[in-house]
Amino acid sequence: MYKIVRKEILNPQVKLMEVQAPAIAKKAEPGQFIILRIYDGGERIPLTIADYDREKGTVTIIFQEVGKTTKLLGTLNEGDSLLDFVGPLGVASHLEGYKKVAVIGGGLGTAIAYPQAKKLHSLGAEVHCIAGFRNKDLIILEDEMKAVSDQLYITTDDGSNGNKGFVTDVLKKLIEEGNQYDLVVAIGPLIMMKVVSNLTREYGIKTIVSMNPVMVDGTGMCGGCRVTVGGETKFACVDGPDFDGHLIDFDEAMRRQSMYKEHERHSQEKHECKLGGVTNA
Repeated sequence: MYKIVRKEILNPQVKLMEVQAPAIAKKAEPGQFIILRIYDGGERIPLTIADYDREKGTVTIIFQEVGKTTKLLGTLNEGDSLLDFVGPLGVASHLEGYKKVAVIGGGLGTAIAYPQAKKLHSLGAEVHCIAGFRNKDLIILEDEMKAVSDQLYITTDDGSNGNKGFVTDVLKKLIEEGNQYDLVVAIGPLIMMKVVSNLTREYGIKTIVSMNPVMVDGTGMCGGCRVTVGGETKFACVDGPDFDGHLIDFDEAMRRQSMYKEHERHSQEKHECKLGGVTNA
């Protein structure tokens, strides 16, 4: 069992949990993920490692309550435990050797972009962070991102934080102002990563994106997380989740992402109609 030692509500939809998992914390690196199960017979879900503390032996996860399992996870509190917490999985991000990097997070993707920015900052790179949200009430990790950034830009779709626009607007402006980036890291909704990659392709800037398709076993056996990269089939769980954004078939990935929406809706309706306790149904 893996005890939850800290829980924090980041916004009405997003929660943070720090989980006691010393073996994972010892080896975790930015870009990797865990797979958890809340109870016996429950769904296995992947969540990117948002942070880790090797001394305390803890791993931090950040999640949005969008489906049955994440909503159930959100009901747990400090002192509760998870049945399974497996990792670190995936290939760690290769971040050494870069001098100037733009790290971009879209919505919840900011939670995944944060450890990338933190690592780059610790390696001595100049880090410009750009984070985009629908409105100011959904902004997360602003202080944390500020602490690991040389410059931080936060935009909102509706301008409610005083800075209306999209992350690509900021990135394009920074490039046109003369910033020469060795690398752009973009993490967030597929459409955002696609638009960022299209933009950086015009300027010849290497771009890494994090792919998080449906996963089941996390070992490449099920094939559910396959993505097409440069015309070849790759598996996000073992070959990624980081890939060259200029080689990803984003349109195919978006089609695959929508395949299970109806199944998730039925599962959620079935879960919410039951009263009291955890059900294996």
